[in-house]
Amino acid sequence: MDITQTPIIHEITPLSDKDCFYIAERYKTEFTYPIHNHAEFELNFCEHAKGVRRIVGDNAEVIGDYDLVLITGKELEHVWEQHECRSQQIREITIQFSSDLFFSSLVYKNQFSSIRRMLDKAQKGIAFPMQAIMKIYPMLDTLASQKSDFYTVVKFLTILYELSLYTDEARTLSSSSFAKIDTNSDSRRVQKIYEYINNHYKEEIRLVQLADMVGMTPVSFSRFFKLRTGKNLSDYIIDIRLGYASRLLVDSTMSVAEICYESGFNNLSNFNRIFKKKKQISPKEFRENYRKNKKCV
Repeated sequence: MDITQTPIIHEITPLSDKDCFYIAERYKTEFTYPIHNHAEFELNFCEHAKGVRRIVGDNAEVIGDYDLVLITGKELEHVWEQHECRSQQIREITIQFSSDLFFSSLVYKNQFSSIRRMLDKAQKGIAFPMQAIMKIYPMLDTLASQKSDFYTVVKFLTILYELSLYTDEARTLSSSSFAKIDTNSDSRRVQKIYEYINNHYKEEIRLVQLADMVGMTPVSFSRFFKLRTGKNLSDYIIDIRLGYASRLLVDSTMSVAEICYESGFNNLSNFNRIFKKKKQISPKEFRENYRKNKKCV
């Protein structure tokens, strides 16, 4: 019988409802805070932290000397763990801000369109390229030491705007199915396919079947889907299934074999092979990483 595991820690952040954002700058030698989530949006910068393992949703990566991540998914688990980092000069700057910072109408103004697109993409967590980090570093470097007033808010909004210009280059971290985020598209045909796959990922899904749903030939549909999504259909389906499998590994005590079939894979060895190829660790190791980081506070 399936028994739900101890839930991920839900952090109550220090952000006041009277403040636009909360910022904390820390100089440290190790990361000790457990895996967690929170309602507030978070921009997190790490310097001199090579070897730290960053976990965002079902994505785990070992970071280099500089790392900048934006997370706007309210239930998206994340943690920075020590892993192989030996640095004695780690610097971390964390900025947390509310989803209503821009008001419901302001964020839909034309001048905020790039920020809105960035915040939408960051529901699954995004990691910015080095050129984006270098662009905003001078502003970020001094933000924490400045008096909290109108001009610091303007500087913070400027940081967000400058980062939003790199939205296309920023890498998405977690899968949408793990992050519990609905995948949206401005194409009705693509949206129809998204919805079908999310509802039928446990079943066999054929290219011919999907092409027929949107009135296209299989060849035309394959080109159309790749152009619109940036992924082949088979890769997209695998990513959706792996996202659901990762969520079950975290949230349940089902066996790996049970999760394999529950997620739409019909062969255990194939599931283990694909999982390790995509995530560089086995399903068992993925589960153990999450359990290790679930510490009581």
